[in-house]
Amino acid sequence: MRITRNILSLIVLISSVSITLAQQVPDPRVADIVQKGKLRVGIGLANLVSSIKDPATGELRGVASDLARALAARIHVEFQPIEYNRPGLVLAGAKANAWDVAFLVLDPARDNDADFSAPYMESDFTLLVPVASAIRKFADADQSGIRIGVPRGDAVDLNLTRLAKNALLVRVDNQAAGGDLLRTGQIDAYAAPRPALLGLSSHIAGSHVLEDSFATISFAAFVPKGHDEHAAYVGEFLEDAKGSGLIKSFIEAAGLHGIKVAPAATLK
Repeated sequence: MRITRNILSLIVLISSVSITLAQQVPDPRVADIVQKGKLRVGIGLANLVSSIKDPATGELRGVASDLARALAARIHVEFQPIEYNRPGLVLAGAKANAWDVAFLVLDPARDNDADFSAPYMESDFTLLVPVASAIRKFADADQSGIRIGVPRGDAVDLNLTRLAKNALLVRVDNQAAGGDLLRTGQIDAYAAPRPALLGLSSHIAGSHVLEDSFATISFAAFVPKGHDEHAAYVGEFLEDAKGSGLIKSFIEAAGLHGIKVAPAATLK
């Protein structure tokens, strides 16, 4: 009986040690990130769909930065934001391997620079127009003489560059600049994701967001080319975050409207 108990105790001890070692050994797909001790995340400062920065504290707020923190916590490393003045600049860092992951709008033009996950959020592109505007739908805006403001290099710029046939695109460096041009009558409409425009409209008296949209958009995680294992790990994280309600909680915490969690994807 004593031998049996000793054997059982040994089995329990071996099992305990095995579990402890398994917890300490990182997922091999992100072992290099664990070794560095930090997750570098490309963050395009723009709005709460992506991230904004508190000028007083330097704190980042928004769905992208919330996801970045959650991913870093899952890997058990530090979150290191690599900041860009707007989302359209983030992809420039992919070829230079300046970051490990970024959360951006999917667009065919971005496929050459990075690999991306299945979508984690969905929304649409539309227009913000000033008070008394005659523009009711996108077709009204795509006319000769109409000036549409777009954030330079962002997905909405890439999309409208392909789509707009007659309107003049006026490219700006950030959302604040676009809002100023609309407020002063230097553009006739400003284009962006719906939730961003809903937030911006509250700062421009009489302005309103069109019910019509000119594109359905999806948000995904981007990983620089040649890092397939990172991409697989991040993809699994996002599917878990969708299923657990984590992404929904980030959307709600940001007070975003006109955006939803993407359907579950089948992982390879």
